[in-house]
Amino acid sequence: MIARAAPRYHIQPGRLAHDAVPPAHPVQISLMFTLDPHSATPLVVQIVDGFRELIRSGVLRPGAKAPSIRQFAHAHGVSVYTVVDAYDRLVALGYFVSRPQSGFFVRSRDLRTASAAEGGPQYHFDSMWYLRRVFENRRLRSKPGCGWLPGDWLFGEGVRRSLRALAAQEVDLGGYGEPKGYTPLRQLVRDGLAEQEIALTSDQVLLTHGSSQALDLVARRLVRPGDAVLVDEPGYPNLLFCLRFLGARLVGVPRTPWGWDLATLEARASETGAKVFFTQPRLHSPTGSVANLAQLHRLLQLAERHGLRIVENDLYADLDPEPRPSLASLDQLQRVIYVGSFSKTISPNLRVGFAAAHPDVLEDLAQLKMISGLTSSEFTERLAYGALTDGRWRKHLRALRQRLAAGQQRTAERLQRLGFELFAQPGAGMFLWARHPAIDNASTLAYQAAEHDILLGPGHLFGLDLAPSPWMRFNVAFCDDEGLWSFLAEATRGPVGSSS
Repeated sequence: MIARAAPRYHIQPGRLAHDAVPPAHPVQISLMFTLDPHSATPLVVQIVDGFRELIRSGVLRPGAKAPSIRQFAHAHGVSVYTVVDAYDRLVALGYFVSRPQSGFFVRSRDLRTASAAEGGPQYHFDSMWYLRRVFENRRLRSKPGCGWLPGDWLFGEGVRRSLRALAAQEVDLGGYGEPKGYTPLRQLVRDGLAEQEIALTSDQVLLTHGSSQALDLVARRLVRPGDAVLVDEPGYPNLLFCLRFLGARLVGVPRTPWGWDLATLEARASETGAKVFFTQPRLHSPTGSVANLAQLHRLLQLAERHGLRIVENDLYADLDPEPRPSLASLDQLQRVIYVGSFSKTISPNLRVGFAAAHPDVLEDLAQLKMISGLTSSEFTERLAYGALTDGRWRKHLRALRQRLAAGQQRTAERLQRLGFELFAQPGAGMFLWARHPAIDNASTLAYQAAEHDILLGPGHLFGLDLAPSPWMRFNVAFCDDEGLWSFLAEATRGPVGSSS
């Protein structure tokens, strides 16, 4: 064991720190933990555990500033990427809070909650921190880990034509619009779902500020603090953050290339008493997998047996060239609540999504929408309506699906040539989920990639427990950059990305 002298840092005390010392003066605190590079415990975990103990023991009080990443790395002789990974986990665990341009600070925590969390991996995510990090990184030159399409793949011309047409109309800017959303667009959604053999009225459609608001409204309608909730594992980060914020106990249902591990689903539904399952059967993010018809039928049977409500997040439906059945089409909105979006195919800046449900549930969702933000933007909904009724819309969708299919094939081939294992090969949609035998912690690789102006999608972001993962999500629409492939070729020549 190599012992390092514990460095001394100037810790800026917060409002609650050391009553005996005037707040105007910094308190010098010795960070009394050392790192052992030869330990079986990864360095990242040692750093996390060290800070947790300092915070629990009161050495670091709420509001205290942590050493900078580079300062800690230099003092302890470890990689900057290792410290970044550790600090990110401390943020996710609720011990640190990240403040832009200022650094990391000890977060105020409920000691009862903190003590309960010690018994198991019950992480308390800072969703705004994560979302901010994702969107701050939009400016990176290469973005194969992102969750959106390139601007020139979207329906920009259709939006511009719709905007010109809307500008020529007399639009009432003095009202709030309909509570359920712009009626012609709700009727258009109804007709589109009818093509998918989902029979409903336009009154069973609620327009929302993107699919994220739809999922949030559904979660608030169905979930109470302490409830066990079934979710895909790996899963959709925005949804996982939302459910954690509501106090749900997340119960993972492992994904397979053809759907779900249904035996595990049934066992966990029985063990936990969960009554809701949030899932993404088609072109799942992050794995790209698609549930087959037999799996859909079996899932609905299990839902009936265990009294499960299913929330089907089908926001990538327009990217699928195959006319597949959905859970909603098989169930006809009896147990299933269906969520969709136009933001992925028209433009992410047009935040227009929707929920379709049984009338009783839909009315509750409409009330929640009014309580949380009144109506959604009729102007935006009219703009989306104009794009969707544009004569070139279906041609745009066909071309987009073809581009994605070609991107799927090219990206899959190049990943496999480098030795990556693919979880599934859907041949459609944006995502491929892959891992390499030389990479055991993709988050470390992602930090290295950022130094090369590349945004990767490391697997721990999609996990229920933030545990290190070798898996990565690749967005095929952003995988034609040769700099990405040069970086991956170099990274996979030897062991990289270890958690230490």
